[in-house]
Amino acid sequence: MSYNGGAVGVSSASYELTESTIKSIEKDSNSTSQDTSIQEEQGEVKQAEVIKVDNVNSAEGDGTGLFSHEEPFPIDPNEVHEEQQFTVRAVVVGCILGGIIAASNVYLGLKTGWTFGASLFGSIFGYAILKPLSRALPKHFGGGYFGPKENVCCQSAATAAGSLGLLFTSGFPAAYQLGLLGASPKDDFAKLITFTACCAYYGMFFAIPLRKFYILKQKLVFPSAVAAASTIRSLHVGKNAEANARKKTKVLIAAFCFAITLRCVSEYAPGLLWDWHWGWTFYRLGWSGMIGAENWGWVFEWTPAFFGAGMLTGLNASWSFFGGSVLAWGVVGPALVATGKAFGTAYSPEFPGYINYFGMVMDDPVNAPTPRYWLVWPGTMLLLCGSFAELGANYRTLWASFLALTSPIFRRFGYGVEVDENDLIYDPAPPHEQVPWWMWTGGLVLSAIFSCVVLGFQYGQNVGVTILGIVFAFLFSFIGAESTGRTNITPVTSIGNASQLVIGGTTRGKYPIKDAQMLNLAGGMLALGASEQSADMLGDLKTTHLLRASPRVQFYAQCCGALVSIFMSVGMYVLFSAAYPCINSLAGQDHCSFLAPDVGAWRAIAVAVTSPTLPVPPSSGYTSIAFGILAFLVTMVKYRYVPVEQHHWVPNMNAIGIAFILNTTTYPTAMAFGSTVVFLWRRNYPMAYGMYCYSIAAGFIAGEGLGGIVGAVLQVAKVSGNYFGTSVGCPGFSYCG
Repeated sequence: MSYNGGAVGVSSASYELTESTIKSIEKDSNSTSQDTSIQEEQGEVKQAEVIKVDNVNSAEGDGTGLFSHEEPFPIDPNEVHEEQQFTVRAVVVGCILGGIIAASNVYLGLKTGWTFGASLFGSIFGYAILKPLSRALPKHFGGGYFGPKENVCCQSAATAAGSLGLLFTSGFPAAYQLGLLGASPKDDFAKLITFTACCAYYGMFFAIPLRKFYILKQKLVFPSAVAAASTIRSLHVGKNAEANARKKTKVLIAAFCFAITLRCVSEYAPGLLWDWHWGWTFYRLGWSGMIGAENWGWVFEWTPAFFGAGMLTGLNASWSFFGGSVLAWGVVGPALVATGKAFGTAYSPEFPGYINYFGMVMDDPVNAPTPRYWLVWPGTMLLLCGSFAELGANYRTLWASFLALTSPIFRRFGYGVEVDENDLIYDPAPPHEQVPWWMWTGGLVLSAIFSCVVLGFQYGQNVGVTILGIVFAFLFSFIGAESTGRTNITPVTSIGNASQLVIGGTTRGKYPIKDAQMLNLAGGMLALGASEQSADMLGDLKTTHLLRASPRVQFYAQCCGALVSIFMSVGMYVLFSAAYPCINSLAGQDHCSFLAPDVGAWRAIAVAVTSPTLPVPPSSGYTSIAFGILAFLVTMVKYRYVPVEQHHWVPNMNAIGIAFILNTTTYPTAMAFGSTVVFLWRRNYPMAYGMYCYSIAAGFIAGEGLGGIVGAVLQVAKVSGNYFGTSVGCPGFSYCG
């Protein structure tokens, strides 16, 4: 599962979970499929071709084991040839499942700044839907054999359809908060659609030439993609495949139903079923000092989505996130107030000591900031410096990647040395399954022209700035590919912020402030969208490579899925904006149900690079510089002096930075709790962990996201908890849903 928002990824937990999954597959893979239902289904396929191999280990480069993340998985001796990998049923089901994740991602992104990939959700749920249909329906109406390669097609469509949500949890809300767009997203629906379309396809076209280098030559891991490939194989291959698939599907459905039910029901009693305001409870019982816990957001929240996120991210990322939260809202924030560097506002004279420290009061942000505003700048600096430090630590690999990728282009025009056959990258995909060069280059040119037209006419953006944004989108795709392939971390938010800084430097003083801010945000969103799509596409191509599926089929499937994502993401943003207007307004931030932490960083950078003076409190600025230096030092020590196998002990600086920007402690606490529970589960019951962990986590994440959408619909219909819920357990006896 991919994490595209706050730069926190699966890390070591994904490797361990993948290994557990692979072990369960290996247990079955030496046995042929004895399940009678599989044999009957295979028998229904006319002229089915059985692919035979003399040695199932022949796919391995070293022959030492059955599975490797570098080479395609061994061919099942009883594999049925799939005449059609790209099918209407796979694309439609994949787009529907991806649409659910797209809707969930807008909800989760506005809550926390994170979005989650749809690969595992699409893989398991796609199998659960299409496998029974393939048996029940006639062949000409959606029936016929459903195999692992078609399952990959379904997953690829779901991945693309579930992307692009980050545009509406970062740049666009920042633009509305700064007054750069219309009165509401509903009024700007057409503009939002066309801009999203500009971002939808760049990354896919960029990913095609990157495939040969990152997947076939460098053989990067892409942990989530390996996990998806392992899961798909476990659903289709082995004597216990059918039984295991049913178990995983049942667990996923149960987790999904539990999460969506809890999210919807808790809307009507949030203080009892969702948030436990323990500090407020002790305060009302007479322990007055405990109100400080409530003031600084120390609330426990029963959020399945972020418990599930903790299940996948592992101890390093989740505990770094939690540690950053403790540092920001348990140490630095209280110290700022105690020393008079930052100030809060009292909620009500009725409750002495009950103070709001999370406001964004902008009356005098330099001399009288709120703790939240003061902490935004160190958090943003940690995000930027943490990402660039990782980039700098791997500069040799990135430079080599760039040279190796561009050298064939120069050779084509007569520059450079002759091609040595030893330098050629072997591609196991047959030529007819590869994406031809004219297809991705033509798409890239058409996308560039379309972007220049849309941004020029609808947003008033200079063609040169648009082209600059496209160039940086391509360059930052390298960063996204390297990061995702090695660590499963896709720092697209940081990539977008970095693009903001570069574009801000090139346009400073050349445009009115409002126009410059819009150009800045648009350029950053172009880079964000391209790097997100590129990382997603490369992940799907890695799964494709391992399962010997067709790269061209995945390209087609992702093109279809991206079209769904354009309309679904915009539609969900319009829905949430109508239900919760505070998302797009600075005035209602104090009590908004959606914290949208990424928006603060995007808005802050857009203001900083376009303002005549820097609106940063001096003490916050000095602390930001110190934190930036710290991020570089920690990263340098990590790569120079810490063995690779011990990297998980080094704090994740990006996660700490997000904790400073995210004005709540509930999500870090839930993730730390989830990762700890799963750590103990993995240690004591590794086989059960490998069998069910993905299913539970995917169900929790998708279920809560969809439950949030149901809540938004109820809010618009005026039958939500805001209208009929109870405030029991809520601070100030005010509804807290």
